[in-house]
Amino acid sequence: QVSLVESGGRLVQAGGSLNLSCEASGRTFTTSAMGWFRRAPGKDREFVAAISRGGGTIHYAESVKGRFVISGDSAMKWINLQMRSLHPEDTAVYYCAAGLGAFADTKYYRYWGRGTQVTVSS
Repeated sequence: QVSLVESGGRLVQAGGSLNLSCEASGRTFTTSAMGWFRRAPGKDREFVAAISRGGGTIHYAESVKGRFVISGDSAMKWINLQMRSLHPEDTAVYYCAAGLGAFADTKYYRYWGRGTQVTVSS
């Protein structure tokens, strides 16, 4: 079992920057990849970024490429999301996930954090 806790979400002005963190505990040796997803008001949960164990594979959603950077340790104990040039459209609850591979589909992730709120104001 893997437990995940996100932190760092807050209110930020458009154009600003924010860093999110996720700490994993438990049987993290079973995790092959970790990622970030988000759910905006009235929208389905969507993929943001993912990283494989060892960092060999990194994927980003097209909407965040060039603005967000994912990082993590090779033991899958934590991941971060560095966000810059934030838009009001980035407003969402951001979730950390751990699973089988660095894919965009939620079906590949077995464990989820409770989420952290990011609000970007105009």
